[in-house]
Amino acid sequence: MIRWLAHLTAASPALWLIWATVRDQLGADPIAELSHETGQWALRLLLACLAMTPLRRITGHSGWLGYRRMLGLWAFAYASLHLAVYLVLDLGGYWRQILDDLSQRPYIMAGASAWLLLLPLALTSTRAAIRRLGRQWRRLHRLIYPAVIAAGLHFVWLVKADPREPLIYIGITAVLLALRLPLGRRSAATPTTRPNAGPSAPARRSPPG
Repeated sequence: MIRWLAHLTAASPALWLIWATVRDQLGADPIAELSHETGQWALRLLLACLAMTPLRRITGHSGWLGYRRMLGLWAFAYASLHLAVYLVLDLGGYWRQILDDLSQRPYIMAGASAWLLLLPLALTSTRAAIRRLGRQWRRLHRLIYPAVIAAGLHFVWLVKADPREPLIYIGITAVLLALRLPLGRRSAATPTTRPNAGPSAPARRSPPG
């Protein structure tokens, strides 16, 4: 039930956008509103995906990790919707302009890089892919780190008038990445004091992660 509620929560922004589009309630520039909302929700869900491991470390509850794949797939879905709005609605069939935008607008290059980095993660999100790739799967899925950084830069470079909102996302990204660093771990060579331990008792080591 909780997992279904999580799916419904992630899908609700897309459902609202569909409803607002049908009811013509997206304002004076509906294409810009669709682009903004889908892009923001892609970034929010990426950050939520990154937050699962720090939450597990802070709370000691490993159940948070079960939501990473779901959040990552929803983030890719919104990123794909964001890309589709740009290609289909914004460009309107002028496909030759894509190369010009990539070369002249850095935020387009950053956004395209973020989507391309997320693509192999989405394609290898199945259990079969996890079994087939083995240890390489974990290495491959570290691409989420440059992907979320590229998505943040895309947002910062896109908003020129008031960059405070995208900078908040950049700050959250920096905090979440910092929380994943192995800071504060005790040295494995330093034994802890144990009462009533004999001279031959092995030193306890701090747990990984």
